Order: sequence, then structure tokens, then C-alpha cells
Amino acid sequence: MIDDDYPPQPPVSTGLAGRCPRCGMGKMFAGYIALPEKCSVCGLDYRFADSGDGPAVFVMLIAGFIVVGGALWFDFTYEPPIWVHVLVTLPLAALVCLVMLRLVKGVLIALQYANKAEPGRLER
Repeated sequence: MIDDDYPPQPPVSTGLAGRCPRCGMGKMFAGYIALPEKCSVCGLDYRFADSGDGPAVFVMLIAGFIVVGGALWFDFTYEPPIWVHVLVTLPLAALVCLVMLRLVKGVLIALQYANKAEPGRLER
């Protein structure tokens, strides 16, 4: 099947939902962030999808802002001892990162498909 058989899918909502960027029906992930070989509905080959370190970088920047901001607010508001920070801030950082990683990876893969992004080539 070719791409013309399917209407274009909105990449952000498709990626956030973890759905196939071509048909919008199949699952994009086989595990938590692992991709299957192909879509179970339309057969889209996921070998094109190479998000690389992009999701991790975005997650670190965004989650860092959220967690550090929350830790500073917590510290200035309640002035807890350091062990309370460790018990509160570290699990919060892990939770925020784990939740965001799958979402960001899905959006980046869907955007990669929608914009037909490919590796650069030196020859034509």
C-alpha cells in the first residue's frame, strides 16, 4: 500500500496517542518505547524511524525545567531537610522523564514521517 491510500494524519496528536503516523490506527510502539518492525494495520515499515537522541534531549530540557522549578518552589516554601528533597524530587524527576519520553518520541517519529525526513546524502 502506498501513502496516497491514507489521508494525512496530524503528527502531534498521532504521536501523542502512540498511533501509526500513516493510518492513525495501528500502534506505534511494541513495548514502552520500542518500535515494531511494521504497523499491524497498514504495514508501514518503521525502519525509517530514527529519532536518535532527540527525545532524550527534549525530555531533559523540559523535565529539568519542571523538576528544578518544583524543587526550588518546594525548598523556598517549606524549607525541608535535604533527605526530604531526595525522597520527593528524585521520584518526581524519574516520573516526569518516563512519562514524557514516550510522548516526545512518538511526536518526533510522527513529524519525521509527515515531513518525509531522511538522512542527508552526499551523492544524488
